[in-house]
Amino acid sequence: QYSPDNVAGADGDIDPTEITFPGCSCLTSSCVVHVCSCLCHGENYSSLCLRPPAKEEEYARPVFECNAMCQCGESCQNRVVQRGLQFRLEVFKTEKKGWGLRTLEFIAKGRFVCEYAGEVLGFNEARRRIQSQTSKDSNYIIAVREHLHSGQIMETFVDPTYTGNVGRFLNHSCEPNLFMVPVRVDSMVPKLALFAASDISAGEELSYDYSGRFHNLPKTNREQKSFEEDNSLRKPCYCGSRTCTSFLPWDSSLFSTP
Repeated sequence: QYSPDNVAGADGDIDPTEITFPGCSCLTSSCVVHVCSCLCHGENYSSLCLRPPAKEEEYARPVFECNAMCQCGESCQNRVVQRGLQFRLEVFKTEKKGWGLRTLEFIAKGRFVCEYAGEVLGFNEARRRIQSQTSKDSNYIIAVREHLHSGQIMETFVDPTYTGNVGRFLNHSCEPNLFMVPVRVDSMVPKLALFAASDISAGEELSYDYSGRFHNLPKTNREQKSFEEDNSLRKPCYCGSRTCTSFLPWDSSLFSTP
C-alpha cells in the first residue's frame, strides 16, 4: 500500500502524525535565523538545498522545519521535506539488484529527493519482524540511531514492507549519490529524508548507504571486526563502485536478545 508519509506500525506505540511541537510566532512569509524558534540551531536550507554542517562539528546539527502550528506561510524557506516529492522519479528493473529508483531529471547537490517512509515501529516489533524473516526475504526495515547531547542514543525503526513510498525501491551503494538526514516537522518522530550528495544527472540510479556510514563517522576497529565475523550471513553487494565492500551492510542488533 502506497503512503507518502510515515504511519503508525502494528504495535501502535508511536503515532508519527501526532503534532506535539509548538509553532513559531513569526509573522513574516519566511522565517529568519536567530528570530524564529524553529531555527534556534541555525539555518537549515539555502535556496532549497540542505546547508552542510560546519567542518569543526563532530555531529551534524538537528534539522527542525516549521510545522502545522507555526504562523509563517507555506512559502517559508524552512519548509522543504514536508512538501514531498519535487522531482520526477521512476521505478525500474535493474540487472542484478531487483527493482531500483532513478531520476528523470537533473538534481542539484543538497536538494531533497524523497523520504524513506513506512510503518514506524518500536524496537520489539522491529526485532520480531527481522527474526521472522528467511534468507530469501527482502529486508526493508531501517534502524536510524541519533546521538543526543546527554550521551544517549535515540532509535527510529521504519518498515515500508507493507506500507511505504518510492523510497523502498532505493538500492544500496558503497559510493551513493544520496545521504539520509532525520528531519523533524511536527514531533520527535523524524522523517527520514534523503538529499543529493552530489549533482545527479537525468537517468542516473539513486542510491544511499544502508549502513549510515556515508557522511558520518568512520567505523571503529570493533565494528570492522563484527562485520567480518558476520560475513557468512550477509548478502552480496552489486553496487559496482570502486570501494565496494562486497557485502550489503549488516546490523546484528535486531537479531540478538537485549
